[in-house]
Amino acid sequence: MTATQRSRWGRLAWALVLVLAMVTLAACGGGGTSSQGGGSAQPSGQDSAAEEPAETGAEPQPEPVEPIDVTIGIGGQGSLVYLITTLAQQLGYYEEEGLNVELVDFQGGSRALEALLGGSVDVVSGFYDHTIQLAAQGRQLKAFVTMLRYPGLVLIVSPATSKNIQSIEDLKGAIVGVTSPGSSSHLFVNYLLVKHGLTPDDVSATAIGTTSSAIAAMEQGQVDVGSMIDPAVTQLLNRHPEARILADTRTGEGVREVFGTETYPAAVFYTDAAWLERNPEAARRLARAVVRALEWFHSHSSQEVADAMPAEFRGEDPDLYVAAIEQVRQMFTTDGRMEPDGPEAVKEVLSMFIEEVGQADIDVTQTYTNEFLP
Repeated sequence: MTATQRSRWGRLAWALVLVLAMVTLAACGGGGTSSQGGGSAQPSGQDSAAEEPAETGAEPQPEPVEPIDVTIGIGGQGSLVYLITTLAQQLGYYEEEGLNVELVDFQGGSRALEALLGGSVDVVSGFYDHTIQLAAQGRQLKAFVTMLRYPGLVLIVSPATSKNIQSIEDLKGAIVGVTSPGSSSHLFVNYLLVKHGLTPDDVSATAIGTTSSAIAAMEQGQVDVGSMIDPAVTQLLNRHPEARILADTRTGEGVREVFGTETYPAAVFYTDAAWLERNPEAARRLARAVVRALEWFHSHSSQEVADAMPAEFRGEDPDLYVAAIEQVRQMFTTDGRMEPDGPEAVKEVLSMFIEEVGQADIDVTQTYTNEFLP
């Protein structure tokens, strides 16, 4: 081999050694990353910890819920049949569910219904029977949470009447007080009249409201009979224990006697079906708030419930208010659910004295839904 050849092979050998050295160095530093700015490589497994911020121990905060404005019309807010609607607000459940709820009080359920149809409220806390009535007129209203399984309506004779009224058959020519004309208390009277062989035209119905105004009308003899609800019933009977009760739907026994059924759904949240389609999240939040209030109601004493309500609702005698709550406890549902046999019972009752309901082909499954319940 010549000197030139030996020189060429020597250079090749040194080049090979240099390449092998570079490969070895790269392998030894595998997985390491250089810090920004050209610092030395870090051992594998330390890079992610270095990049993450130090833990502070604080719980991650949930994303804020966008509040939804909802206006609810109530057909007599001081009445115990609508207690849960107000209780949910007093306990802060609407706000916790991301709702800005405004409660608007009306003299009776028919006035609250008019407000819904006129667009001044979004939802009504009222009686389920209005959805059946409107279905007969081609208007689709839908209940989406049920608070009462018994209506709690009581037909009672005024202690100041000059008429000798011993039974419903004696009501011909009488003046009957209802919360407002066309309300559920009025429908209750009409049903009882027809059931006992009379007609709605056999009496004169006049509005007396729900609480103190109803008691005043009964005590002053402005009406002969009143279709009333608690706490007014308990307060009136405390003052006039001799007052005669003609029909009482505050208990299961009373509902069976009056309607011939085990359940008769009453206070619900209902609204236009189109509103539910546009506002499903609002409906879900309202249903959750109501169910939470129902659960709280059933897990607390009547005294605790009374203490949670606005002071002005308790009247002059807070103990009577507690007694009234105790009287109606069994009326309330536990889970906000509409039982499938209830709507059909309501439809059958209304068809007895509302001709358009009796003649209409009403699918009651379209008048309520349980889909928004938790």
